[in-house]
Amino acid sequence: MWTGVPQGAPVLFSSPASLPVNSVASGFTLLDWAVLLLYLAGTTALGVWLGRGQKSARDYFVAGGTIPWWAVLFSIVATETSALTFISIPGLAYLGDFTFLQIATGYLLGRIVVAYTLLPRYVEGELVTAYALLEQRFGRLTRRFASVTFMVTRAFGDSVRVFATAIPIALILGPVVPSAYVMPTAILALGATTLLYTYHGGMRAVVWTDVIQTFVYIGGGLGALYLIGSGVEGGWTSILDRAGSAGKLRVFDAYTGLDRPHTILAGLLGGAFLSMASHGADQIIVQRLLTSGSLRDARRALIGSGFAVILQFALFLLIGVGLWAFYEARTFATPDQIFPTFIIQEMPPGMTGIVIAAILAAAMSTVSGSLNSLAAATTHDLWVPFRGGMADGPALLRASKVFTLLWAVVLIGGALLYREQGTPVVVIALSIASFTYGGLLGGFFLAMLWRRAIQRDAITGMAVGIAVMSVVVFAGRIATAVPALAGPLGPVVGIAWPWFVLIGTTITMSVGILSSYTHAAPGAARTA
Repeated sequence: MWTGVPQGAPVLFSSPASLPVNSVASGFTLLDWAVLLLYLAGTTALGVWLGRGQKSARDYFVAGGTIPWWAVLFSIVATETSALTFISIPGLAYLGDFTFLQIATGYLLGRIVVAYTLLPRYVEGELVTAYALLEQRFGRLTRRFASVTFMVTRAFGDSVRVFATAIPIALILGPVVPSAYVMPTAILALGATTLLYTYHGGMRAVVWTDVIQTFVYIGGGLGALYLIGSGVEGGWTSILDRAGSAGKLRVFDAYTGLDRPHTILAGLLGGAFLSMASHGADQIIVQRLLTSGSLRDARRALIGSGFAVILQFALFLLIGVGLWAFYEARTFATPDQIFPTFIIQEMPPGMTGIVIAAILAAAMSTVSGSLNSLAAATTHDLWVPFRGGMADGPALLRASKVFTLLWAVVLIGGALLYREQGTPVVVIALSIASFTYGGLLGGFFLAMLWRRAIQRDAITGMAVGIAVMSVVVFAGRIATAVPALAGPLGPVVGIAWPWFVLIGTTITMSVGILSSYTHAAPGAARTA
């Protein structure tokens, strides 16, 4: 949502201890440092410059609806492409094949549904947050419930993204910073740099820096393709021949069970529902769509991003297949070690800096978008109603920037708390959206599809859906911790992550519909 490697996916960045620290330190040259620092300085300066002339919170959060559709498209792609995507997707193909593209196809289908259902309601209503739509249909309490759910899950998940993305910085800072301070220094450097341009530039800065960041990490990926082909005898012709013979170019898996993530059903159905939730019910994406000048432009950006993501995943998967040939199927401690090892050990000076900058670009786009969307939700869903309504002017703009700063403290502080944690905590954090997305999407579907539902039904359905999915997502860990529950939880332990949002949406809608029959239909008393 968002997505890159979906937030509920178990493919995650490794802990610092699992990566080649000494190789990173020795392989990062002065030229690499120059490239990296130039990128960070340029991005920050551009973001601050773009913030000039802001007069209202609407300017700050949706750029006054003046962003061209193609820039919004790149911004969406950059936002859902975290550092975890850049690192982890090649590992999928290294160990497996191209079946992850089935999930990407589902992402496109989900976007098309959102473009013709939820998106018109957002654009025509001139909304700033997605959850204002729930207030129009159900009431203010529903809006607050959904918005707070978004804030908690986004803050928790993105705190860990800040931590994970700071790992490459920590590895190259290792020789010059004492070990006890290397991770905190890396986290503060990443967080402060991203905050600076987000605080000053607002969504306009976020979108345009996203465009640059997209080209940076795509350029890094294309550079990796070239170097891999140069390093294998026979080049890419030989690589693809060997990969085809080994079955690594397979795209479709017709398996119908629920325990595999990369199948045609899980991809088309599960991927579509995941995309509907991340691009239709998650403020971080919806807010970008609202920067478009019209519904037509917003649709072009949303649907076009689906095609772009498919091509992007194909690029990263192709890198993984190339690495499989380059390393001759060598075994690594974790899949997430594979691409970083190649970056540090095989890339020439300067190129290493570009690719590390690409990893940071993928992360900074997600973090900057999170800061702005969290501030937007806080301002418009909580602060303005609390103040009894506020005119959109300089005072509200100042409050918006204060909330951006406060959320930066939350994300950076949360990342600092993870410095002693390992992969299991990352898994938990990145799985949160898997059980909240279904509840949020189900709430929006109730609003559109079930006239009988009222505020009580929507909140009840979302709360039950989120609660049940928290058990489904963590069923394996719960069963391990409490053996007595292993039997009752057995049927859901093996369910693959692409099904989580579909299941959560179904539960939320079912509970909301049933709840709606415990009271008279809206308007029944007036028409009787």
